[in-house]
Amino acid sequence: MKVEAGQVQRILRDPGSFRMILFYGDDFGLIRERANAVVTAVAGARDDPFRVVELEPGGGDRLAEEVAALSLTGGRRVVRVRDATDGLAAAMQAALAGPGEALAVLEAPNLASRSRLRALAERSSGVAAIGCYAEEGRSLVQTIESTLRELGVSARPDAVSWLAERLGADRMLTRRELEKLALYVGHDGVVDLDAAMHCVGDLAGLSLEDALMAAASGAVAAADRALELALAEGAAPVAVVRSALLHMQRLQRGRLAMDDGSSAGEAVRGMRPPVFFRRVAAMTAALELWPAVALAGACAALWEAELACKRTGQPAELICRQAVLTLARRAAFARRR
Repeated sequence: MKVEAGQVQRILRDPGSFRMILFYGDDFGLIRERANAVVTAVAGARDDPFRVVELEPGGGDRLAEEVAALSLTGGRRVVRVRDATDGLAAAMQAALAGPGEALAVLEAPNLASRSRLRALAERSSGVAAIGCYAEEGRSLVQTIESTLRELGVSARPDAVSWLAERLGADRMLTRRELEKLALYVGHDGVVDLDAAMHCVGDLAGLSLEDALMAAASGAVAAADRALELALAEGAAPVAVVRSALLHMQRLQRGRLAMDDGSSAGEAVRGMRPPVFFRRVAAMTAALELWPAVALAGACAALWEAELACKRTGQPAELICRQAVLTLARRAAFARRR
């Protein structure tokens, strides 16, 4: 069933009789935040090896089996699937038709509005379908104010207004910027406009955006220079790879709109939050270069690069550079064809 906004927090605290929860929408950070919250609420921790199992994106054939499995230590189990796609629809049906007390948590940031997986979730009484979209307007202002209060600081109205114009595209990135700001002013401090302007939207962020725009458009040399600047100014390699993944997922959503009949320009104009006007041309050009299959492959490669940054012990900066410049070279090759 489709969950209304006013019911979301209650379900995150206690999913009750729901056997599955599908998180979908254009805010990857909000999807991840809500998935983490419900996993923790049900299993007590996100990394409990006895009560939480995470399937690979292509592991749908194990979904029904894992949902039916019992916990060795008692309590309800959670089966988590990231980057779920329409290919999981049949597995969802099989799991719902079979036994099991576990809760399946599906994260699907790239579903089209006509997605089979989403349609199945919305008409199934045992599934909670929860949309996760970028905040704007008063809702974003309230999130900024409440997050800063949670972090132990307050903010002046002009600072909040300025922040609302620059944040909100992704809940995870919004929170990261606000945490940095709270650390800057100190506990019980007050965020004024000067502090906000000093901490948010710094050159590392701008040069990183330049790098990703250039990479997706096939400008290899420009992407290399901008990435060098971003890393020199303190951008963390794993954060760069995550930002690249979010950027390519945004292009995926644009490509889905094109596949539904929109032109590249219309798809870019329909993006939320809106693309900064100086970057519209680059985003449009990138959409025309990347077919849906190539975007899916790029996102999968970036996901693997992020895992490699965290787990393999290889130099994270090298992995980051290779990931971003591989995007740029693929786009440059498409431009030459």
